[in-house]
Amino acid sequence: MYRFLLSWRWALTALIALLLIPLCIKLGFWQLHRHESRVARNTLIGNSLKAAPVPFDTISTGAGYTVPSALTWRTVTATGEYESAHEFVVRQRYDSGGSSPGFFVITPLKLADGHGEVLINRGWVALGTDATSYPSIPPAPPGRLTVTGRLRADETSAASGIRDRGGLPEHQYMLINTDQQTKATGATILGGYIELASTSPDPGQQAQLIPAPDHSDIGPHMAYTIQWWLFASMVPVGLWVLIRREAKDQAAAATTAAAGVPDPDPAPALTS
Repeated sequence: MYRFLLSWRWALTALIALLLIPLCIKLGFWQLHRHESRVARNTLIGNSLKAAPVPFDTISTGAGYTVPSALTWRTVTATGEYESAHEFVVRQRYDSGGSSPGFFVITPLKLADGHGEVLINRGWVALGTDATSYPSIPPAPPGRLTVTGRLRADETSAASGIRDRGGLPEHQYMLINTDQQTKATGATILGGYIELASTSPDPGQQAQLIPAPDHSDIGPHMAYTIQWWLFASMVPVGLWVLIRREAKDQAAAATTAAAGVPDPDPAPALTS
């Protein structure tokens, strides 16, 4: 009854099914790892945002410092005065809704303790008359002040996927990068930057602050994991159903032929 399984058609069907099972299992583990990474990221962000603020220059030890992933999003403070002469904007950034293109406003803050400067992302502003024109920016507040925000690592083309091309208008850049600004200004800029959350005293008019990252959404990856593993378990079941159906059809055809019942749908006769 099952001699048909020795045919090339069924051998190929069985081979495809055997290949699909480990493929679906592997895709399930891939989605599981993405879920675990998302949960770990959310835990890191949540713990960092809840931690007590620490001075920025107790973490960033100097120019060229690379912020480790474990400290990213840590709440930090810095006290000093803005260096508005070295202010610049970062292109191709979007508002909190993710729909309107514009710029991030980056202003160096000269630390009061003399350890150097730190780049402050003061928020988002809309495009000017076009993408190449310098936008209208609320001025950085004068005098000594204290900023509180989230610690971020320098942006790079490799990490962000943004191509840092030259030939841009003056004071416009593609990335927030302290090495780049050190070369451009000659100032001692500590590695990493602060994504501004609040300023004391309150400056009043300011750019649109960047909201804290959402760390509650774990995404659909666990559901996808279960789906892929269900597919893996359904492949052998589906293959067995097809085999049983073919066996029944073969048995019915053999019974019909043995009884001498003519084929209800015979092939047309060839004519010369």
